[in-house]
Amino acid sequence: MISEIYKKIRFNLFARMPESRVSEHRIKDHIRKVRYNLFGETPFLGRKSSKGETAKSHERRLREGFFDKYCQGKGLDIGYGGDPVIPGVQGWDFEHGDAQYMRGLDDESFDFVYSSHLLEHLPDIDAALTNWDRVIKPGGFLLLYLPHRDLYEKKTTLPSRFNHDHVRYFLPQDDEAPDTVGLTQLVKTKFPDHELIYCRTCDEGYVNPGDELPSEGEFSIELVLKKGE
Repeated sequence: MISEIYKKIRFNLFARMPESRVSEHRIKDHIRKVRYNLFGETPFLGRKSSKGETAKSHERRLREGFFDKYCQGKGLDIGYGGDPVIPGVQGWDFEHGDAQYMRGLDDESFDFVYSSHLLEHLPDIDAALTNWDRVIKPGGFLLLYLPHRDLYEKKTTLPSRFNHDHVRYFLPQDDEAPDTVGLTQLVKTKFPDHELIYCRTCDEGYVNPGDELPSEGEFSIELVLKKGE
């Protein structure tokens, strides 16, 4: 028992952080990684629960039947940050490995994969989508929730006003050079055999207090993609 704990601590201290985890606080991040892996969500010791972008959308999704339609069975929440899309979903964050590659997860092992406000941080968007799709069962769902450029960033070129880790912006439909990816165009090109259920703007409770200040309410794009059978 003690030797296993020692091995786990040693691995987490010296294993490389994910390439997509860019931070100036490397030592602090390594300590968090050890804590989260050892203690999970144990109060005071492990990862704290939080209320982020996913929590903002909960009531709307409840009214719309989102959870009944798309979050049934075994699910994975990538980049959940202590704010899971539904209770009991499996969380994946930096302490588990690089979200671009999802190493250690079996192919076609989840009924749905959800990710909120993560894809804009990842350098290799193609690798991320390939591996997120890889772990979804045929007929399962990829659920993406991303910041809408015009509602969140309120500018058309990088860097982001509010998060310097962002490496791209998103709009619901088409690309806009040099920094904006059209989400519908992206998934239709990458997954021609999948069914796009919808891709739409979610702005419930949206308030813009000024372009230099963070917006309030929902300021996101929500996409549901069904994997081909």
